[in-house]
Amino acid sequence: MAITAAQVKELREVTGAGMMDCKKALNETNGDMDAAIDFLREKGLAGAAKKAGRIAVEGLSLTKATDDGKKAVVVEVNIETDFAANTDKFKDYVGAVADQALSSSNTEMEAFLEEKWNKDSSLTVEEARKQAVSDISENIGIRRFQRIEEPNGFIATYIHAGGKIGVLVDVETDVVNDAIKEMGKNVAMQVAALYPKYTRSSEIDQSYIDREKEIFLAEAKNEKPDANEKIWNGIVMGRVNKEMKEICLLDQIYVKAEDGKQSVQKYVDEVAKANNAKINIKSFVRFQTGEGMEKKEEDYAAEVAAAAAAVQK
Repeated sequence: MAITAAQVKELREVTGAGMMDCKKALNETNGDMDAAIDFLREKGLAGAAKKAGRIAVEGLSLTKATDDGKKAVVVEVNIETDFAANTDKFKDYVGAVADQALSSSNTEMEAFLEEKWNKDSSLTVEEARKQAVSDISENIGIRRFQRIEEPNGFIATYIHAGGKIGVLVDVETDVVNDAIKEMGKNVAMQVAALYPKYTRSSEIDQSYIDREKEIFLAEAKNEKPDANEKIWNGIVMGRVNKEMKEICLLDQIYVKAEDGKQSVQKYVDEVAKANNAKINIKSFVRFQTGEGMEKKEEDYAAEVAAAAAAVQK
């Protein structure tokens, strides 16, 4: 039978599910409203749409790797409250998302969400997300994921503070042993702690450096208006070099350096020499949960006052 727009609207109002989900439910049940409601409930879709508008900035960034370490993924999944983020139910769900992303061949979120859910092939990844929303009773969003593969080495992984930061480091090496794996983890911890923007200075666009030089030159002239071009240029180059050491992973001071001077690159070279290996840190990925997202500040006193005023009216 043909499903009408009025039926879809009615089902959506009753369940809070999305319009396409309501249409699908009615088609699957030949327009039987009660059966369609049960269908949505079984799929975990009823009520999911009502929660979709809630801000979800808490959550977890999780890493997963294959047994041989040659492929790994980091995912960020958000939820509304820190309390829910720490529940086993949410952690299990995020682990399943990470497993899905690790085995997936898709790189774009839209295609990923349309995949069949590995844990239940009757659902897509998106339908499984909506089911998790219904089960946990908070809005949930799969924000991002990124995979790295390294056939000539391994991917080092690190999770900081139980999932606040997730890091992958691509380690190309002709020797893989415990010492080199430990080095990879230490570099991943460096990425988590000091937040580099680039792996090496050669990755930085010249336009960025030129712009920084302009800013540093203006600062130098304001600080030392009576100096000359040579002095100003010396200040500029000193500040540029200092910034490069701060934003480039391999140029940063290694956080565990005993002398406080050893760079990450020199640390890697030291480990390579000790193990008779050739090691190249090719790239890294760093996810920080909620990074760049606006967190809604709840003003409960104002809410109570507004509610009280409404009652008095």
